[in-house]
Amino acid sequence: MFETNQSLQPLFGGALIGLGALLLLVMNGRIAGISGILGGLKSLSATREYWRLAFLLGLLVGGIACFQFFPGAAKISTGASLPLVIFGGLLVGAGTRLGSGCTSGHGVCGLGRFSLRSIVAVCVFLITAVVTSTSMYLLFTAV
Repeated sequence: MFETNQSLQPLFGGALIGLGALLLLVMNGRIAGISGILGGLKSLSATREYWRLAFLLGLLVGGIACFQFFPGAAKISTGASLPLVIFGGLLVGAGTRLGSGCTSGHGVCGLGRFSLRSIVAVCVFLITAVVTSTSMYLLFTAV
């Protein structure tokens, strides 16, 4: 529907993520770490922190809107089987528990606050990603 320069799409997306994280911090005093927000849903009725649900719903609505207005912007092609994708998702979930947060919390919010813990976490994320992707590339191109 809308035609935009593809090189500007990541810029706009990043700016919107930063703006959302900033607004949540300024208006609610909370860090926009998705795993923490999602994890807090289990005690939603006791804490009455309905902003968590609104935030996650906003992510879902934003994703749907992106597919509606920019249908070619998010082409997903993994080439992997569904069980492998599910297993990978479970590993990511376990990693967010081990790292006391996810890439959105540490990378977007933690680095912006100059958090030493987040700087270390992001370095570990990046090193792990490089080692994993290089290993997978070598494993599958050797076959």
